[in-house]
Amino acid sequence: MLPNSISTRRAFLQRAAFLAAGPLLAACVAGRPGRAERELLLYIGTYGPPEQDNIFLCRLHPSTGALTRVAGFRGGVKPGFLTLSTDHRFLYAVNATLEFQGRATGSVRAFGLDQRSGALSLLNEQTSEGAGPCYVSLTPNGRGLLVANYFGGTISALPVQPDGALAPAVVVDQHQGAGPHKNQDRAHAHCILPDPAGRYALAVDLGNDQILSYALSAETGLPQLPGKVAFVAQPGAGPRHLAFHPNGRWAYVVNELNSTVTALAYDAAQGTFTALHSVPTLPADFAGANACADIHVSPDGRFVYASNRGHDSLVVLAVEAGSGRLGFVQHVSTQGKTPRNFTLSPDGRLLLVANQNSNSIFSFHVDAKTGQLTPTGHSAQVPAPVCLRLLPDFTAR
Repeated sequence: MLPNSISTRRAFLQRAAFLAAGPLLAACVAGRPGRAERELLLYIGTYGPPEQDNIFLCRLHPSTGALTRVAGFRGGVKPGFLTLSTDHRFLYAVNATLEFQGRATGSVRAFGLDQRSGALSLLNEQTSEGAGPCYVSLTPNGRGLLVANYFGGTISALPVQPDGALAPAVVVDQHQGAGPHKNQDRAHAHCILPDPAGRYALAVDLGNDQILSYALSAETGLPQLPGKVAFVAQPGAGPRHLAFHPNGRWAYVVNELNSTVTALAYDAAQGTFTALHSVPTLPADFAGANACADIHVSPDGRFVYASNRGHDSLVVLAVEAGSGRLGFVQHVSTQGKTPRNFTLSPDGRLLLVANQNSNSIFSFHVDAKTGQLTPTGHSAQVPAPVCLRLLPDFTAR
């Protein structure tokens, strides 16, 4: 564990740097009139070099999609996935390492978030209890951090202390099984998040083609063992990320290995899924290699978006109102290479995508009626971006 006093000199230098950027960023968060009042904060997790800044902060103008880079922070080794606390006081990041403190595991870091400047300060670091952590989310009560460890094939839960720091993991579950694809040699936990009702945590495992369900304790809010199989995907599909519809009755899983999205009906009482159907994420005439990455549902629940690495595109799918089934709308280039994570603005008017292998983030306008995407012409350059997290304007609180 890193002590709370770590990087005192670095924190001093960061504070000094923010004095220079303060007036510009304060306009974003202090409620001044004009253009800046409407801006949002964008945190970017990357695979940038650990000896340099590799978590970045940008400002986003929600009407134009313009991005302005403000600051950078050192997040350790491969801080490639981030999550924010609901009160906007803390940010949590994985460190996607294979070894930490002499063990075959990665780690997770907790940062304090200054609500005036957006600056991050390291609170502490804990083992993730599995190699290659790739996803973090918070339990509904905010008292537990959920982690999926890809290479370790484990999920873990770490208590969140009142000051935002992380305690050592108190729940660890080793997934079992393998699939027919060459990338399914063993279990590979890739995503874990709570359901909308706050009763279960759902873990998506690419390696064994399963979604597992863990009941959340009424007392602590943490997952309880053992978990149970909530859904079995088509063999070799490689389910990666899961996104719920706003109605809580439907969910959508993007399958990395066979480039499909599966629409699911969710039983909130049991924490289980039933497949509705699957649709391709690629054009019928595409013959190259592809691996899907991320998936999101529009805030109004009318559209689903998924990213293709290889085809380097986003697919837009329309949600049928009565059934939750999906219909094709559009393929659009991400304007870069290897789109990983992407995100939608809170009002659904903008979409931003992180292109890992071209070191770029591009923004798109979203047509409210059709769901179609149009490039805004705005972008930002950061090294190997893989995760985007938007923070709502503090003036709206």
